[in-house]
Amino acid sequence: MDRNLALELTRVTESAAIASARMLGRGDPNGADQAAVTAMRERFNDIAMDGTVVIGEGERDEAPMLYIGEKVGTGDLPEVDIALDPLECTNSVAYGRPNALAVVAIAPKGHFLHAPDTYMEKIAVGPEAVGIIDINRTATENLNTLAEVKKVQVSDLTVAILDRERHEELIKEVRELGCRIHLIPDGDVSAAIACAVPDSTVDILMGIGGAPEGVLAAAALRGLGGDMQGRLAFRNEGERQRAISMGVEDPSKVFEINELARGDDIMFVATGITDGDFLRGVGFYPGGAKTHSMVIRSKSGTLRFIETEHRWNWKP
Repeated sequence: MDRNLALELTRVTESAAIASARMLGRGDPNGADQAAVTAMRERFNDIAMDGTVVIGEGERDEAPMLYIGEKVGTGDLPEVDIALDPLECTNSVAYGRPNALAVVAIAPKGHFLHAPDTYMEKIAVGPEAVGIIDINRTATENLNTLAEVKKVQVSDLTVAILDRERHEELIKEVRELGCRIHLIPDGDVSAAIACAVPDSTVDILMGIGGAPEGVLAAAALRGLGGDMQGRLAFRNEGERQRAISMGVEDPSKVFEINELARGDDIMFVATGITDGDFLRGVGFYPGGAKTHSMVIRSKSGTLRFIETEHRWNWKP
């Protein structure tokens, strides 16, 4: 894929971020999400590619735009699969909380796991800990191993965990071990990425979050040199059967990072909507707005941070 495609995709996430950010704090999560979806879908029309959404807003009968299987782009080559989330952390925009993102990842056809809309147990780390995590081990075992590899005390580690009732035992175990905990109110894509971003204060992500978000996080970590494992966590038999119908042969399988996002030609783009761990949110000023984005290419290992000024008198 042409490396310039990643920069073109930045315009897609910027448009979604700006549209959603206008809904900041209004208490309308559906409205904020719809604004992001509409803006992202419209901007995709300008991108020279033959794209198919494989991680999106849901099935066609549930989502009028950016649904799984929808074709986007001009129809020209390259042919790519797209994983996206126009608004990661919907409630963060609706209620003025941190870490909301507009996210797009692309890869050659067939290189993303077609993850069903269910939960996924995850563990993610940065480059210095590649190959040492094991989702089948306890949190204590993984954290002790991570501390040894990073040559720090286990109490020096910071663990990112979604603030959910299902994580009560995990949080208790991590606290008893003496680690710091970064509780995430919504969404875990940014927390997974933070494990591998230079100068980040997050060492590891643990717990259960969305499966589609797991694929997006894996796409970013492939370019940052991090590591991740995921295992689907079904809420009911219907979700299990849905996974099988989408091509998951072993529903209990532990997916390695290169099975969640396969190959060496993956591009990941995210634009901050609200201030977060490594991206600033959209800032409006008279006559325009400022955005802060990150662009990652797994082929080169390049990480770019892009600050953009959008001026309304030059573009709508």
